[in-house]
Amino acid sequence: MQFVQLLVSGIAQGCIYGLIALGFVLIYKATETVSFAQGELMMLGAFAGLVLMQVLGMPFWVAVLASIAAVAAFGVLLERVVIRPILGQPAFSIVMLTIGIGYVLRGAITMIPGFGTETHTLPVPYKDQVMQLGSLVLASEQLVVIGATLLLCAVLYVMFRYTRLGVAMQASSQNQLAAYYMGIPVQRLNGLAWGLAAAVAAIAGLLLAPITFVHANMGFIGLKAFPAAVVGGFGSLPGAIVGGLIIGVIESLSGFYLPEGFKDIAAYIVVLLMLMVKPNGLFGEKLRKKV
Repeated sequence: MQFVQLLVSGIAQGCIYGLIALGFVLIYKATETVSFAQGELMMLGAFAGLVLMQVLGMPFWVAVLASIAAVAAFGVLLERVVIRPILGQPAFSIVMLTIGIGYVLRGAITMIPGFGTETHTLPVPYKDQVMQLGSLVLASEQLVVIGATLLLCAVLYVMFRYTRLGVAMQASSQNQLAAYYMGIPVQRLNGLAWGLAAAVAAIAGLLLAPITFVHANMGFIGLKAFPAAVVGGFGSLPGAIVGGLIIGVIESLSGFYLPEGFKDIAAYIVVLLMLMVKPNGLFGEKLRKKV
């Protein structure tokens, strides 16, 4: 039964990794760049929820929706003001820029006196509730994470499969030049992809906050979500979730059964093994260049 308990815990943690990895993949598919600011956008979502609930006294659901909308709008603004002007430059420049954005966001939060340097509890209505199935005890925070991830995946599947916006985003990710000549507003879709990735990161932050509290350094979890995107295959949305679950479960099991400290490096060992066995990840497409 203890194994099942660890498995559920790992799946819940893996869902968080998967959601952040989704952000990596969404941006990569839209602009072929990697944003290392996803963890900090997640942190921003958690702080936005905290401010709206605790400082402004908004009801839970209103605060959650407002936080997601605010961070999504920030993602669109970020793409328009900071990222778009340097698109076309070497990928290294954009990667360094997103790392810098992450540091700026973390520093900006830390500079808020008496707020950014402290650890806060997000007041969610399901806090500290448990569900007991025989000898198995499931924390409500973990069940909410798993349920919300399933719901979000279903919404994204419907959007990309059945809506004009989703189909246009898929077409743009396949070939931006061809999509542009077909009349698809590629630049606007790139901004929407950044906004969508930021919204998903904000959801991850709001789900993670009741488990690990809200603090300025919670964005470092993005460094563990990146291996999830690599394991799943960097261009695959389902692969991001599957990769996150694999990393989360292995991390949870290794933290209990293996020596102390192994848990912190488990994600990177999985990535090394995956790159040796299947360099494109589980669901990654094999690209070939014809000369």
